[in-house]
Amino acid sequence: APSGDPLDIRELIAIRPWLNQARFTPPGSPLALRLVSLRALGFRLPVWNEQGDTLVHAVTGQILVPDQQRGNYVDTATHEPVGPGWRVWIGTENFRLLFRDPAIRRPFLQIFIWNLTFAFLSVAITFGIGVFLASVLQWKALRGRALYRTLLILPYAIPAFIPILVFKGLFNEGYGEINLILSSLFGIAPKWFTDPALARAMILIVNTWLGYPYMMIIASGMLQAVPDELYEATAIDGAGPWTNFWKITLPQIMPPLFPLLIASFAFNFNNFSLIYLLTGGKPDIVGSATVAGTTDLLVSYTFRMAFKDSSARFGFASAVATLLFLVVAVLAWQQLRFSRRPATALTKEAK
Repeated sequence: APSGDPLDIRELIAIRPWLNQARFTPPGSPLALRLVSLRALGFRLPVWNEQGDTLVHAVTGQILVPDQQRGNYVDTATHEPVGPGWRVWIGTENFRLLFRDPAIRRPFLQIFIWNLTFAFLSVAITFGIGVFLASVLQWKALRGRALYRTLLILPYAIPAFIPILVFKGLFNEGYGEINLILSSLFGIAPKWFTDPALARAMILIVNTWLGYPYMMIIASGMLQAVPDELYEATAIDGAGPWTNFWKITLPQIMPPLFPLLIASFAFNFNNFSLIYLLTGGKPDIVGSATVAGTTDLLVSYTFRMAFKDSSARFGFASAVATLLFLVVAVLAWQQLRFSRRPATALTKEAK
């Protein structure tokens, strides 16, 4: 203050815009003091010095040169890109890089094949278990059906992230209950999170637990619509439960179930939360030029490239996301096209 008394915090805040612009040069000093906080002045030196288009670190001497084609700086010592960068127009370069660079193409194809396999197996396994349990619960001679149905539906009533984190603890290689039981009974301790095959098996196990109640619920509704007269007619011919299932039950419930199976396939194809919470995409693929894991799906692979990679490869991640959209669209179209033929044929047979 003009009187020499210190200003209170409200007065400092009021004149802060002026303080931010003010510079105070001590006698004999080549540097000027500037505001570093509301209560202190200090010297601020640039971390990077500009030498034309080149940046030189003021302390370490690290040299960064611009790569105008990629839109970022490159360390001259390690030849690694340094982010963040700037926007540049590169056309379809990211797509060409995806299919031409072996260090990128190989992990991408590996992730894509695993993505298709995961989605298909998830739908097939959960559908099989769901239809089986729904058929058992339809058995009128079974006592306590309401209790069994309630217990089997419980996993579906719990938010998915809770059982995922619970299973992550159960499968822990050091103190998880599953490894403790396997070690005490069989003397083995599987490496669930470090072995690629076991990590994928673990993901399928957890996803089966999360997905079978949904399939059981919709299959139960479909089974209710199957006329009892069909089973009575086959009983006269001496058909057993297995014949009834393949000749009557499955053909009757498949046409209305097909759209739901397609929706389930699309959901599992983009099941980001399961991968992110359970394995994070790891173990990593050795030799990959991007952040890629053996349990990654395309959606988690895209996320890791954009937000987990130190170079923040937003453009490349956008290219993969575009391909992901096209793949899902083509698969959905093909499956819907394929589903019309069996649905029409089965409808004619029922008539």
